[in-house]
Amino acid sequence: MIGIFSITAILTLTACTGNDNDKSSQDEVQSNEMTGHNMNHSGTGEVPEGLKKAENPKYPVGNTAIIQADHMGGMKGAEATIIAAYDTTVYTVSYIPTNGGEPVINHKWIIQEELEGIGEEPLEIGTEVKINADHMEGMKGSTATIDSVKETTVYMVDYISTTGEKVTNHKWLTESELVVK
Repeated sequence: MIGIFSITAILTLTACTGNDNDKSSQDEVQSNEMTGHNMNHSGTGEVPEGLKKAENPKYPVGNTAIIQADHMGGMKGAEATIIAAYDTTVYTVSYIPTNGGEPVINHKWIIQEELEGIGEEPLEIGTEVKINADHMEGMKGSTATIDSVKETTVYMVDYISTTGEKVTNHKWLTESELVVK
């Protein structure tokens, strides 16, 4: 009788543990869907006209670095290969996707050259702009508000996420989001 009770208890606890893990995965998927983010952060490698290559980047093209940013799942801790480096002004922005998704708050990063009709001077926090980049579904053509401004070197990178996804031509990581391997 005690043996049957023990086996039943173990099976019940194992089943509950599995359900919690499944629920966590389902919650993560639902959260990603609710933000309107397309979680594939690979890009074409094309860059906006007028973007200037960094003359002396901390991480030269071809070198590797470890990503410290967590813009998306599996990014933090991944080893990145530097594909390109540019000196520019970067912004975090908040916007409502053109495809009707939920608002995106503090998206990292949009660069000066990806904003429509703004000139070369850095913008101020709170400025409304039109995004001319398509890093994510529903981004291009949306109206955004500038949340932060930073002049720095940005990097386009290739990496394999810590979850095994191959990401190519990811735009953008800042110098402070990378560390020497």
